[in-house]
Amino acid sequence: MLSLLLAAAIVQTPLPLNIGGRVAPAPGGAYAFGWPGVYFEGRFSGPSVEVAVDTGVEHLAVSVDGVRKAELIKSGETRLKLDRLGPGEHVVRVDKLTESQTGSARFEGFFVGREGRALPAPARPRRIEFIGDSYTVAYGVRSTTRDCTEQQVHDLTDTSLSFAPDLAARLDADYRIEAFSGRGVVRNYNGLAPGEPLPALFPRLIPGQAEPRIAANDPWKPEIVVIGLGTNDFSTSLRAGEAWADEAALRKDYREAYVAFVEGLKASRPGARFFLIQGDTFVDDVAEVAARAGATAVRITGMERTACHSHPSAADQKMMADRLEAAILEN
Repeated sequence: MLSLLLAAAIVQTPLPLNIGGRVAPAPGGAYAFGWPGVYFEGRFSGPSVEVAVDTGVEHLAVSVDGVRKAELIKSGETRLKLDRLGPGEHVVRVDKLTESQTGSARFEGFFVGREGRALPAPARPRRIEFIGDSYTVAYGVRSTTRDCTEQQVHDLTDTSLSFAPDLAARLDADYRIEAFSGRGVVRNYNGLAPGEPLPALFPRLIPGQAEPRIAANDPWKPEIVVIGLGTNDFSTSLRAGEAWADEAALRKDYREAYVAFVEGLKASRPGARFFLIQGDTFVDDVAEVAARAGATAVRITGMERTACHSHPSAADQKMMADRLEAAILEN
């Protein structure tokens, strides 16, 4: 049984958290978050739990013991009570489904009452970091047509269906996703937002806000890093006034900047293995980057791309997870 409580609740016991993704501290012990695929988990015993969030303009999924109980799609403060859960231990989870490139949502906590008991948060033995663009975000993946309005793209994006959480689940890993639709290594889709490709946004805790930034001594260290960047660098022709004289100059800049980006990440993630996705239009470029930076190139092709604006479908996302899993297990 679900009951939505809009009034302030009685003081309860907060659950310790396992947080997947970057978050920024917010007033009252809350966390603001904006990158795709952020999730929060708590563990407890007892018959009920309450979830407190401010959704902003995001859609959030709430699950208990791996079963989705609700999707929160209305903007604003929400307190959701999940009860009659049965005896024993449970895991409650909130997943960010949508991508909003400005603003942020806020997580305010999981709470149990007198009949419940807070337990240590879930933890997994591995960590994977995913860095990418709209393919990693799972842009419009719930759509059954390529034709989508801007609102439909927002509403039908579901990062929980991306290859990233799928692959992480197969490898029993916690994960972070730093991905932003339309961004590349040096050039964005159709030349938009010059000077702000994904590496320029990467240090941010909230992607649409220049501050705050990730701490230089961030303790979250992944064992595996998967990067998928390049589609937006090359999917549209150069426009007048852009920084490159021709495509050859763009590809040279892409390779040099990508090598530097990977090498910088390797310095702060000692011992991590890096896997770089090769798309159809930048196979040779990524092969060179991988060879120079000590990474593994993973060729992914043959997608049906039937989601919004010819983006990968749910089946394509599964295929990407299959190929990355095989590469990781082989290397």
